[in-house]
Amino acid sequence: MTVITTSESPSFEHQLDTSHITRVMWLLWALSAGLIALDGFDFFIIGVALPFLQRDFSLSAIEIGAVAVAAIAGSLVGSLTLGPITDQVGRQRMLMIDVAIFILATAGTAFAWNAVSLIAFRFLVGVGIGADYPLSVAYITENVPSRARGRLVIGAFAFQAVGALLGAITGVVVIHLFQVLYPGNPQMAIQFAWRWMLGVGLLLAIVVAILRFSFLLESPRYYIARGEYEQASEAATLLLETPIVITATTDPPEREPNLTYRALFSLHYRKHTLFASLPWFLQDIATYGIGIFTPVILGALAFAGEDSFIAKELASAQGSAIVDLFLIAGFLIAVWLIDRVGRVRLQIVGFLGMAVGLAILATADIVPDNSSANLIIVLVGFFVFNLMMNAGPNSTTFLLSGEVFPTSIRASGAGLAAAIAKSGAVLGTFALPILQKSLGTPSLMLLLALVCILAAVMTYLLRIETTGRSLEDVSLEEA
Repeated sequence: MTVITTSESPSFEHQLDTSHITRVMWLLWALSAGLIALDGFDFFIIGVALPFLQRDFSLSAIEIGAVAVAAIAGSLVGSLTLGPITDQVGRQRMLMIDVAIFILATAGTAFAWNAVSLIAFRFLVGVGIGADYPLSVAYITENVPSRARGRLVIGAFAFQAVGALLGAITGVVVIHLFQVLYPGNPQMAIQFAWRWMLGVGLLLAIVVAILRFSFLLESPRYYIARGEYEQASEAATLLLETPIVITATTDPPEREPNLTYRALFSLHYRKHTLFASLPWFLQDIATYGIGIFTPVILGALAFAGEDSFIAKELASAQGSAIVDLFLIAGFLIAVWLIDRVGRVRLQIVGFLGMAVGLAILATADIVPDNSSANLIIVLVGFFVFNLMMNAGPNSTTFLLSGEVFPTSIRASGAGLAAAIAKSGAVLGTFALPILQKSLGTPSLMLLLALVCILAAVMTYLLRIETTGRSLEDVSLEEA
């Protein structure tokens, strides 16, 4: 095939946008989706394991919050620090570091000897997850055509729900096995069931590591932003599966400005940073507070009358698995609607739908515990909340964080947005068990509903629509 190298050669952006979805693009997508699935498993398995941990280590209310929030706090640190490093050392090198962190941290959680060691290793798991947020969104966003960008990014992020579902199923299987192997002896489950649950995370991390190291490719845009055109040409040729030559003529430096971290707070990009960060922050207050404690909330609202500890936790884990199916359904709706409806509109409607779901959950307390009506209200509330969350802001916030910044600070901007979001997750997760005891579950649900309404308002006020626009066009939009 003849390679055109004249001054009229199309830019990499044009060649990428006119390309079909190549095998390499699908492989990069699948590898990113695999680690996102591991993120979902590690974040939400702790909710199933937490009641066993509480009894095994005799945890106080503050210690329960610390265990639950450790990974989220770690993800805040990982996003804030490793995002900028990703822009400096490259997506491929950070990928290898990220996988190594995952294996070390998940091994430590399964063999933790007390609450302090568990919190430390869960924090390290979070650091790995925090690195994966900016890494994955930058990796996919930069390496697929703009017409498929929204669907592929959200499709990969949907695997967070797959991981969460796998975590719930793991909890059901492990609890059932301990019921069969040690009938009438809950102490064995209390001491070892949570280790089995977290140990599955280690096995998954090893599998993901093997797959991730099977294929490594740096983003051509990363090389272009650094002016390394020979490397960019080689990467682009592999990505598009056709000979590509990229030069300073086809992709001049001013097309992809080489910015520093400080640019995120400049007048030009300040609105981009606020838009990517603030709605995500408010969303995560509700998302992680509700998501991690789904088994606990189910137990409080729907299974409060169950006398047996093991039976109650098994029922809660089963309920969590059913609820997590709604997460996947929400992501599928987002994939279908993201380019039809637009990012901003979908995010606003999703936030309002989350508020409706939380309001439904708040009414469950007026129905007698253990009644069929009580269970129906709880499941409907979770259905609406999870469906609208993943059909809207849980998908769009992740996608937008990778679309509104230029290549040289894309991982930095996405990392900063994710870090700010995770500070909301830390707030929601740590405060939820305390507020649940002081306010009661219904009042807490209504308070979170107000947070979601505020997030919808913030989305409208700061809106930057990226649907159908090139990354260059979006990043150059005036504040």
